[in-house]
Amino acid sequence: MSRNYLLSDSIISPLGFSTKENLAAILRSESALKWHNNSRFFENGYYAGLIDESIIDDKFNELGSPDDYTKLEKMIILAIQQVLDEQPDLEIENTGLIISTTKGNIDELEKSKFSPDRVYLWKMAEVIADFFGFKTKPIVVSNACISGGLAIKTANDLISTGRFINAIVAGGDLISDFVLSGFQSFQAISPEPCRPFSNDRQGVSLGEAAAAILIGPANSDASEKVAYLDATTANDANHISGPSRTGEGLFQSISRLFQHNNIEPSQIDFLSAHGTATIYNDEMEAIAFNRAGLDHVPVNSFKGYYGHTLGTSALIESILTKHSLLSGQLFNSINYSASGVSQDLNIIEKNKKKDLTLALKSASGFGGCNLAMLLKKGGI
Repeated sequence: MSRNYLLSDSIISPLGFSTKENLAAILRSESALKWHNNSRFFENGYYAGLIDESIIDDKFNELGSPDDYTKLEKMIILAIQQVLDEQPDLEIENTGLIISTTKGNIDELEKSKFSPDRVYLWKMAEVIADFFGFKTKPIVVSNACISGGLAIKTANDLISTGRFINAIVAGGDLISDFVLSGFQSFQAISPEPCRPFSNDRQGVSLGEAAAAILIGPANSDASEKVAYLDATTANDANHISGPSRTGEGLFQSISRLFQHNNIEPSQIDFLSAHGTATIYNDEMEAIAFNRAGLDHVPVNSFKGYYGHTLGTSALIESILTKHSLLSGQLFNSINYSASGVSQDLNIIEKNKKKDLTLALKSASGFGGCNLAMLLKKGGI
C-alpha cells in the first residue's frame, strides 16, 4: 500500500517564523504566553500568545504589499511560502490547497478595512490560493479544534483517490475580541499561563499562529520521513462545548484507529494530547487514554508553549510530533506541576532523547468532535 508523508513544513508563531526557530524555543522551554492588557474583557489582563502585526509586515514585505492582506492571510501566506521555498520542483498545478481554521478573518468585522465578503472562510482561502496561483479551488476544513488534524486526513484521502498528487495543508487563527469574549463567557480563560493536566490548572490560554505542511508521496529514503498511517474521527454528541465525561468520543477514535491498523497500545512510543488545561478536557482525555491502554505512554501537551491556537493547534502539534519522531526527542509538557486528573498518565516532565517510531496525535473540540492520528517514522 502506498503511503503519503509529512514533508516540508513551517510554523509561524510568537516563538519564531520557521519550524526550526519554534523547535529551538521549545527545547529552551520558552513559552509564547505573555501578559496582555484588555480592559474590555479582563479587569486584570490575560495571558496569551500574540504576534505583533508590524513584525508580520516586515517579513511579508519580501512577498508583497502588507496593506493588501489581512493579518491572518499574511501569516498563512508566509507559512506556505516557506514550504514552497523548500520544494522548488513542486508542480503546483497538481497540488491541492487545504485550509484549516475556525474563525478566519472574523476580526475584520470590527475593522471594515476590506470588502465585507473577506470575512467568509471561502473568500479568505480564495485570496490565499490566488496569491500562489493554485489551479484548483482551495478546500476549507473548519471543524472546531480538530480542524488541523482533520485537514491532514482530508489531504491524504484526496491524494489517495487521485484528486491531487500532493497537497499543502495550511491553517491559522487569531485571538480577536470575538474569540476572547466567547471563551470568557464560559469563564474558561486561565488567569495565568495554562497548566495542562495539573492539579492547579485554572483554564485555557489562547494563542495565535499559522502553519503549513506538504503532504504527498516520498521518493527519497523513507527512513528520513514520517508517514501518515491513518486517522479516525468520532463525535461523542454530548454537549455543544462540554466533552463526554467518560471520554467516549476520543476513546472510540483511538480504539477504532488501533483496530483498523492492527496496532497494540504497547506499540505507541509517544502521545501528543490536546491538553487544553480546562477541568473537563484534561479529565476526559485522561479517562480515554486509560480506557485505550495508553497510561504508560509518554504524553505531553504543547498548549503551555503556544496557548490554544484553535483550528491551527492540531496542525502545529502534528508538525512538532513529526519532528519528535525524526529527532528522537520528547518535549516536556511545560508548566506541569502535579497530576490533576483521576487517571494515571505518563506526563513528560523534562526534555529527553528516546528511540521513537510510532506516535499518536489526538485532538478534541466543541460540538463533541474527536480525532486520533497515527504517524510513523520510516514509512510503512
